[in-house]
Amino acid sequence: MAGNGYSGVVSHSGLLAGRRWRHFRESLTAYVFLFPSFLIIGVFGLFPIAFALYVSLHQWRILRGPYLGIANYTKALGNLAYVVAFWLVVLFVFLAVRALAGLIRSARQRGERTWLLWLAPGFVIAGGVFQFVRFVFNFLPAVLDIGEQVRGLERTRELFVQLFGEAWRLPNVQGPFRSALLILVAGAVLAFLLHRFLTRRPHDLDHFVTFTYFSLLLIGAAVLGRFTWTEIHAAYAEALANGESLAIGSQVVTVSAGFVLLGLSWWLWSRASRDHAASTATLLLRLGAAILLLIGAWVLIGELPQMIAQGDQNWWKGLLVTVYYSAGTVPFQLGIALFVAVLLFQEIRGKSFFRMIYFIPWVTPPVAAAAVFRLIFSGRPTAPLNGLLGLLGMEPLLWLNEPKGIFQLLVGPHVTLPSWAAGPSLALVVIIIYNIWSYVGYDAVIFLAGLGSIHSEYYEAAAIDGAGRFAQFRHITLPLLSPTTYFLTLIAVIGTFKAFNHIWVLRNGAALGTTDTATIVIFQEFFRNTRYGYASALAIVLMGVVLVLTLINQRIGQKRVFYG
Repeated sequence: MAGNGYSGVVSHSGLLAGRRWRHFRESLTAYVFLFPSFLIIGVFGLFPIAFALYVSLHQWRILRGPYLGIANYTKALGNLAYVVAFWLVVLFVFLAVRALAGLIRSARQRGERTWLLWLAPGFVIAGGVFQFVRFVFNFLPAVLDIGEQVRGLERTRELFVQLFGEAWRLPNVQGPFRSALLILVAGAVLAFLLHRFLTRRPHDLDHFVTFTYFSLLLIGAAVLGRFTWTEIHAAYAEALANGESLAIGSQVVTVSAGFVLLGLSWWLWSRASRDHAASTATLLLRLGAAILLLIGAWVLIGELPQMIAQGDQNWWKGLLVTVYYSAGTVPFQLGIALFVAVLLFQEIRGKSFFRMIYFIPWVTPPVAAAAVFRLIFSGRPTAPLNGLLGLLGMEPLLWLNEPKGIFQLLVGPHVTLPSWAAGPSLALVVIIIYNIWSYVGYDAVIFLAGLGSIHSEYYEAAAIDGAGRFAQFRHITLPLLSPTTYFLTLIAVIGTFKAFNHIWVLRNGAALGTTDTATIVIFQEFFRNTRYGYASALAIVLMGVVLVLTLINQRIGQKRVFYG
């Protein structure tokens, strides 16, 4: 067989032959194995977010009400909602342009000239995806209406299947579904024919994916821009009918210009700090321009308080409490955990026992632990902590019942601080103490794993060069622990913005809402006020805040995290 030229590789004729057939088969096998994970992520990850977005666009109190557009968002954020929508459109366009620029740059480096042809299948696939989204948003209300249709009837499986089939066969459901399926198939066939007969490049799949991503962003920007313009026009029309005046347009332009100046100021400042070859005059000129732009940005962004004042004050107060809670928790939590980890990393007796002791708070059920903290930090004079203060000759404190700011309590009743300088309430400080106590052990264990990955040769070489313990910690331990610190910081910030269980147990009405974080406000809107649409809008806003903080953390981590 070897004499006949048989090499052990099956040769196929036709569209898929030899190596191309093997590559297709391997790719198909990989996608088959990945399909269950895609399905799980879509059903349990993406669909709840999409459904919450759908609910937030309606007046939804137990049952679905009329369509409101972004009224729930403007109720929470005021006119800032229009600014956010405008900048989302700008972000979509920016990401699309950046993806296209990267594609053009890589195509020029490889000397490819047929990359532009992939715009057609990418745009077709993107159109099919948006048509499928339209099908989902038409089909979802029909399915939700089944609950109303079965009211007063015997609820059987056969009845549900019948009503579900009727919802599926609705013209406004079948039309988008069939067109989406047809467009997606047409896009896939067009991509295959383009690769088979025209381009036949190894990077065709990259071009196809990039142009699909580019088209999705542009179509999304167009849809969101039109939606925002329609909402602004409707708001102006309603205000004109009521004899009122609105300043949406001027506020959007003013605040947006302020953010642009702020970005330019940051760019000039960072460029001046990086350009070491620039002359002193050039450096001073750049820094002066950056300061002037910063002042201009501050003046223009000064419109924000007026916009925020038009929103839900309970929501903004809850967001401020969340910022206090996160800022008071994360630095101390990580600092104490790093100190404990360094101590437990030394050769001391019983370090395994101490590691277990420090880890116990994290495995303790949070509701039970919070209930114990509630007893310890009770405002009663006979409470355990107040009893200890009495033994020390100090006055008892209200603790979880105290709404006054911690800094206001420190300066005493004779000095009145403004609200922004009073700091978090004493009740919130107690919750911060609980969170630090609960998570220090977990962070210390992660830090211990990071310390164990640092080779001892670094410390030995530094000791030979005369570096002391503090110098070794500063120049070796901290840089090599930066990936661990970055991970723990990211998890801690996200965790503080999502925290709920222990806050709900520790909060007290006497604290006058000074412990109600954003999650508490959302929970109350959902269960106490049964305003599902508004609560969903607040949840989407909080998710956006967490995403922005995550991106900022990632941006900082790219420059400061050292991976060795």
